[in-house]
Amino acid sequence: MATTTATGTRTIARLWRDAVARQPDEPAYLVEENGVWHPVTWAEAGQIVDELAHGLLALGVRRGDAFAILGSTRVEWVLFDFALALVGAVTAPIYMNNSARDTAYVIEHSEAVGALCEDEEQRRKVDGLGLEHVLTFAGLDELRARGRDHARAEPDGLERAAAEIGEDDLYTYIYTSGTTGPPKACMIRHRNYYAMVDKVDDVEDFTVEGDVMLLFLPLAHNFGRCMALGGARRGYTIAFCPDPYAVADAMRAVKPTVFPSVPRVYEKVHTGVTQKFAEESGVKGALIEWALRVGRRASELRQAGRELPRGLALQHRLANRLVYSKVKDRLGGRLRIGISGGAPLAKEIIEFFHALDILILEGYGLTECTTAATVNRPAQFRFGTVGPALPGVELRIADDGEVLIKTDTNFAGYFKDERATREVLPGDGWLRSGDLGHLDEDGFLTITDRKKDILVTAGGKNVAPQNLENALKTHPLISQALVVGDKRPYVAALITVADETTPDEARHEIERAVEEVNSELSRFEQIKRYAILPRDFSPDEGEVTPTLKLKRRVCQEHFAAEIEALYS
Repeated sequence: MATTTATGTRTIARLWRDAVARQPDEPAYLVEENGVWHPVTWAEAGQIVDELAHGLLALGVRRGDAFAILGSTRVEWVLFDFALALVGAVTAPIYMNNSARDTAYVIEHSEAVGALCEDEEQRRKVDGLGLEHVLTFAGLDELRARGRDHARAEPDGLERAAAEIGEDDLYTYIYTSGTTGPPKACMIRHRNYYAMVDKVDDVEDFTVEGDVMLLFLPLAHNFGRCMALGGARRGYTIAFCPDPYAVADAMRAVKPTVFPSVPRVYEKVHTGVTQKFAEESGVKGALIEWALRVGRRASELRQAGRELPRGLALQHRLANRLVYSKVKDRLGGRLRIGISGGAPLAKEIIEFFHALDILILEGYGLTECTTAATVNRPAQFRFGTVGPALPGVELRIADDGEVLIKTDTNFAGYFKDERATREVLPGDGWLRSGDLGHLDEDGFLTITDRKKDILVTAGGKNVAPQNLENALKTHPLISQALVVGDKRPYVAALITVADETTPDEARHEIERAVEEVNSELSRFEQIKRYAILPRDFSPDEGEVTPTLKLKRRVCQEHFAAEIEALYS
């Protein structure tokens, strides 16, 4: 089969070709099958992508055609995405847990000509939508065979298709989570994503060649997609975990050095570890307390960029052997950094992990700037912030506190929605993020809340709900919290309890947790009343996005009676 070379300056086709050529015999991906993890080399992946791309050309898929992918985080998803990029088609990703109605919305809105579905269950969601091409993961071998025939008949066909792609061509639509209304399709150009992974690559020691990344994040979301593309840019190996509930087992099997995640996973690990620590008493309990004290002292010095004194360094190594290593083993034992994004992670949780010698780096961005704008660095971090700007990114705080972003990764706008595009890209080069925050003297950004989420009480006081919710969720018995109070006389909260705990069992502890949070707040911010819900907020009920952020409007609609009772 002829080898193609993309001629675009900054295209995903070029990104892929460079990756395959750079280290063809090294493992690009790890794939689990019947409990065994198998490597896929860059050369093997390159051949698969070539065959899929030729197969797409044989089907008549061409530059500018939208093609949906409806599947979990698997190697088939990523390789098909690269094949679409090689022929200039535009990927329209759809979350696996989307309903048939939401799936139809993306298919019809993007004007997709086809869809790749993971299995028959997902394929049924696109029945009756009039698509020209409906493929499944099981049918990709057939598409590859068709591609081999096409390559023999037109050996330079893929070369010609790749040469036509320009860096300003669309690479993908990323649909927003729809927390405030119907999802909007962010138009991401080839050069946007090429520049995005370049910026991450320029952050020293963020990822390095030889890293193994465990990836469970949905590829329909920009965070997971960026990590997948970053593997091609940097050369690290990605192990795919399609089932989020299997992450713990995958961590022990794969032993990743890098683990990107949404905050919910770190929150659950934190809950499990703190509960385990609390159960220990006597000599073991005393040892844990000593190790945590040592870890906190070491963390303070490391945050300040200072070396550990010899005595503390010796204690820290001993504490690592006796305590920290037990927690690290749950994460595979080789973790170099954890990455947190997609939603805020409480500072107290990051500090707790760092006291156990586990570094979690929080970053910030949004789909409209092609994933990330800031991130803490392995050698330059400040907990409670989302780090300084990435290389080539400018930040500014508007008069009303909104974070503005200027970067070559800013998107091309919302597909079919010029009005919404003008609201966030008014033409001055600055993206309106919709987030409120502030910059410190060293350029570290702190996000305080979503602009639209700020509550204004009946007394005219502004309250940032995410700060209160994160503070509540640091308690091991609290799973989720939703703070309400807009146009109300006081602030209240809906609280859900952790798994295997009943509301009655948790009531006393939650009362203490609320009192503790209130003790740090101004009077107008304090949670005056709260309700413990009989169940957790659920993705199946449409209350949580695929990245586990609460859909506030939906939650408030579903629990309207409970909210009204808090103000009766």
